[in-house]
Amino acid sequence: MGKKSELERVSDRAEGLVRVTNVRIRELGREVEGLHAALGEIQATFDRIRNVPTEEVLECQRLKEVRLEWRRQAERIERDFKTARARNVGQGMAGAGLGVAVAAMGPTVAMGVATTFGVASTGTAISALSGAAATNAALAWLGGGALAIGGGGMAAGEAFLAMAGPAGWAIAGAALVGSAALFLKSRGERKRLNRIFVLVGERDIKSYKLAIVEIEERIKRIWSETRLLRNANVDIQAFGTDYETMSELQQYALGSYVNLMNSSTQLLVNPILGLQPKYTEDDFEMFVAGISDERRIAHYRKCRRLIVMLANLLYRVYINESDRKLLWKSLKCNDELLYACGLEKRDFDLAVVNAAIAGLSHKYRR
Repeated sequence: MGKKSELERVSDRAEGLVRVTNVRIRELGREVEGLHAALGEIQATFDRIRNVPTEEVLECQRLKEVRLEWRRQAERIERDFKTARARNVGQGMAGAGLGVAVAAMGPTVAMGVATTFGVASTGTAISALSGAAATNAALAWLGGGALAIGGGGMAAGEAFLAMAGPAGWAIAGAALVGSAALFLKSRGERKRLNRIFVLVGERDIKSYKLAIVEIEERIKRIWSETRLLRNANVDIQAFGTDYETMSELQQYALGSYVNLMNSSTQLLVNPILGLQPKYTEDDFEMFVAGISDERRIAHYRKCRRLIVMLANLLYRVYINESDRKLLWKSLKCNDELLYACGLEKRDFDLAVVNAAIAGLSHKYRR
């Protein structure tokens, strides 16, 4: 076996961190399962109390709906993962197609993934990808992104879209450079393209390390709040079932426990920030809103999905004009990428790469 290139070594490190992060997500799922159960128990106790002030009843109902949507999201992730797995088994690709670290998914892991990607306070699922379902994001992330190139696991379109998410570009970089080598005749160009993806990989390695710390901190907080909820539930049961007969101190405590339910619910539904995309379709819409040229707007909207993907690729990766052209030249030859974005080669011009960079500048004012 020959000596690995710098890009291959970076990709290996990124893939290793994806494995570690998946282990942490399993642990997160176990703790989340306990937290969800404790919230259900205290909610049931609260529901048995009569004459509770309307505002507290409404708040509890809102929290219940948020948790219900979170649970539905977890169930969708589990269901879609199993569907994809069954399809891959039929194609003889179960191992290659379903993940670097997770080859099967049960309710606990699905709960961890749902928390990783999060739901909004309104209960609306936050997609970890632009233009793709949150479940596709979860499947792609659990697969580590590398399977995006090999054709295993998901359709090419979904797989390439995964690269806009928290994992994908760094690990797939070596394969992308390899495919581009057919079109980049110059050794110097291939070396420069390698360097671009090394920078991407180094950035993502830092992101994974921070995300692992963030997940570990979330696990500690969930464990602590689960204990608090169970103790609070014991207290509430001793208060009786009529709010009006409770002492003022008990009524005050009941209100504080509603606040505890709120903070605990946020631990369920708030995403792991380190694994969120750095550029979303909402960011894209804000960017094009400031453009007056209708032809440019129409072109950018047609290439919206690709622009969002490229913006996530190039976040905190600074390349000069010459390297922008090189990146465009290499990706333009990738038919699967264009197909995933619903584009033809004539649609993907250098202006699309420049738009992604301009969009990042607009969001981060750099």
